[in-house]
Amino acid sequence: MPELPEVEVTRRSFAHAIENATVQSVRLGKPLRWPLGCTPEQLVGRCVVSVGRRGKYLLIELDHGVLLVHLGMSGSLRFAPVLPAADVHDHFDLVTSFGTLRLHDPRRFGAVVYVDSLADPRALKLLGRLGPEPLSDTFDVAQFLGQLKRRQAAIKSVLLAGEAVVGVGNIYASEALFLAGIRPTVSAARLSRPRVNRLHGAIVNVLSCAVEQGGSTLRDFSSASGQAGYFQLQTMVYGRAGLPCHVCASPVRLIKQGQRSTFYCATCQKP
Repeated sequence: MPELPEVEVTRRSFAHAIENATVQSVRLGKPLRWPLGCTPEQLVGRCVVSVGRRGKYLLIELDHGVLLVHLGMSGSLRFAPVLPAADVHDHFDLVTSFGTLRLHDPRRFGAVVYVDSLADPRALKLLGRLGPEPLSDTFDVAQFLGQLKRRQAAIKSVLLAGEAVVGVGNIYASEALFLAGIRPTVSAARLSRPRVNRLHGAIVNVLSCAVEQGGSTLRDFSSASGQAGYFQLQTMVYGRAGLPCHVCASPVRLIKQGQRSTFYCATCQKP
């Protein structure tokens, strides 16, 4: 599924192109995970002010209200002056004076939700419990340490939960833990400050690198301009079960944690 780097790459690929555009019409396809929250006609005439991001949510700020966009498990956005006719998996078109923004989502776990503001109860329900942004100054190492010390669960599970830090999904959690030399099964509360310092730096490093590489295209992810990502070509452990570790040549191991695949090196990553 699209993770934070893919969502940020998507944002950057159309944010400037759609700014100051006026909404001309809205087309809805099959129902998505949550209802839009307004009639399509209510969005007509609104102006797009900016496109931000909170965790894996894109925030399309209008001159009145905000559209919260989540790509779900299989969603992707396209933005272009002209798009072909919508197909069966195209479930939302925002037609503007500068082009059409389209959500393509075969599994329909994504969503577009309109709220009057980010103080709206629906916005608070979706965004209110998200942890600090890992690519911003709000990701403080001392606070991160405090969050981990309160959690007995395995560190990878804690990262995926999104409360200690938001947006570190499955691919990037495995990679950051490898870079920090931490076994994914170790209890978060057991990590010493030096190890947390390394993990904090590794999370920032891995996510920043992934954004620079355009994200990861494992199946069909591409940005809103149609560009694929390349981070998957340089992973150290993710997707490499049974292959030799790039550092020590030990075989990379694969386990399941919470029904998610975890890849790690038992030699380089200490419990």
